[in-house]
Amino acid sequence: MIERLKQAPALSGEEARRGWQRGHGQHPLDRYLKEGRIPHIWCSGCGIGIAFTAFVKALEKGGFDPDKTVVVSGIGCTGRVAGYLNLDTYHTTHGRAIPFATGLKLANPQLKVVVFSGDGDLFAIGGNHFIHAARRNVDISVICVNNFNYGMTGGQGGPTTPLEALTTTTPYGCAEHPFNLVYLAKAAGAVYVARWTVLQTYELRDAMIAALNKPGFSLVEVISPCPTGYARRNRLGEPLELMRFYKENSFRAAELDPENTGLPFKGRVAVGTFVDVEKPTFLQMYQSCIAARAEARAGGKKK
Repeated sequence: MIERLKQAPALSGEEARRGWQRGHGQHPLDRYLKEGRIPHIWCSGCGIGIAFTAFVKALEKGGFDPDKTVVVSGIGCTGRVAGYLNLDTYHTTHGRAIPFATGLKLANPQLKVVVFSGDGDLFAIGGNHFIHAARRNVDISVICVNNFNYGMTGGQGGPTTPLEALTTTTPYGCAEHPFNLVYLAKAAGAVYVARWTVLQTYELRDAMIAALNKPGFSLVEVISPCPTGYARRNRLGEPLELMRFYKENSFRAAELDPENTGLPFKGRVAVGTFVDVEKPTFLQMYQSCIAARAEARAGGKKK
């Protein structure tokens, strides 16, 4: 089966969709996939595939129109998601997925725009874009797979690497305080923020549906430790054992504050929906400013 897929020619999105409609698909979710791009490049035991499946199932269960849903990614292991989706997708430069997605949304507000990328891409080189898009409340959904390191480029430490953790650039343990992504998102102005592990697949799927349906800037953080770079170096066990640890040591936080939502090296992980509020989107605010200005000018001319 794998050899057949490797030899299969790459199909365009429309060709893949027509094949599914004729009943040629091998999987019930094939209409969302570019089969010619499979098998994927992710390591054995990596949770990105689980997050990817949760997203595809969210599209199906949520009834989102594939022709009006756009996915933008940056660089890194998670950034490869865009290449496997049978949607309009864009694989952008490192850290620039959010400004690209912002442009798409403002140019065509009817689109459902999703940014699907990793913690290094979104919160290191792309961190400034994240906080300002949240501050403006741009109507896009961000799905961040947090694997605690730069998985594709060698397992270096990143902005979410826990204190004391070993990476290729922190051989004596990480001495830098990591970002708490859910708290950062709330402080910056996001209207919906949730976090789940890759073994909480139903909750993860439903959080993605909620994020896509929420007007404004939303974040879903997916806890998925890198099995090849991070877990192996820190002797955290086999991939499934590691994921099970994070699931079994997760707890539903009653409220959002730095003390109970940070991610320790080895300890309990706060999961759940942390923010769900209503606020005008950036485009709504912009249109209101234009309308108010036009009304003021019209009033001045009458005088």
